[in-house]
Amino acid sequence: MKKRILISPKIAIICGALVVSIIAILGARMSDGAFAADLSSKANAELASVGAGAVKTRFITRGRWPTRHPVLSGGEALDEGTRNNAAKAVGSVAGVGGISWEDGKMLAVSGFAPTSPTHCQDEVQTLLAARSIRFEESRSDIAPTSDALLDEVAATLKPCLGSIIAVTGHTDATGPEEDNLALSLERARAVETALRKRGIPAQGMRARGLGSSRPIEGFAPEDPGNRRIEFAVIATTPLRPTPVDTPGPR
Repeated sequence: MKKRILISPKIAIICGALVVSIIAILGARMSDGAFAADLSSKANAELASVGAGAVKTRFITRGRWPTRHPVLSGGEALDEGTRNNAAKAVGSVAGVGGISWEDGKMLAVSGFAPTSPTHCQDEVQTLLAARSIRFEESRSDIAPTSDALLDEVAATLKPCLGSIIAVTGHTDATGPEEDNLALSLERARAVETALRKRGIPAQGMRARGLGSSRPIEGFAPEDPGNRRIEFAVIATTPLRPTPVDTPGPR
């Protein structure tokens, strides 16, 4: 007589939810991949039209996620005018976001018209509306699964270098507010550090923590959905660069 393996309804529900989540993530990745491939094809056509066919576009983040913020490469031997035209050509493609050169030269340096600071803020908030920067439970350590999202956030902020961005941490209302304030600030500082490693200068960011004082409209103060990081432009006057801060020709 065969033994029956009984699975509790709770475990079955959890397993089912995991399967659905995995399918959703894979589906989103495939859809985003097709979108990025279309942007790449259009960008390459624009590059060829301005005589910069040697320039390559990469619409993939370091975490291997599709992105609409390309990195340009292969332009090391080009003069500055051609590089500038190449960046403008890629930027003219509908759907393309912030652009950077693999050798470190940003659009703001190349002479390409910079994106407005508030536009950067809106684009980051759009990213975070679909995905959240995750932390280890009750800690300020950023979960490794958020690396790709942080790549996207950094790429979105780079065209607006020179503005000062507030990186604000929020918590829900569970636990003592003193602890919530400390944790929200620690998480904001952790995000600030992660973005600094991705090329966003420290002097262009201000970390702050508000604890549970500003729940999302329509959410109960104790709702876990209030645990979040927000970005906002708090100054748009370009910083005065020092010799150390000023990038070289490349």
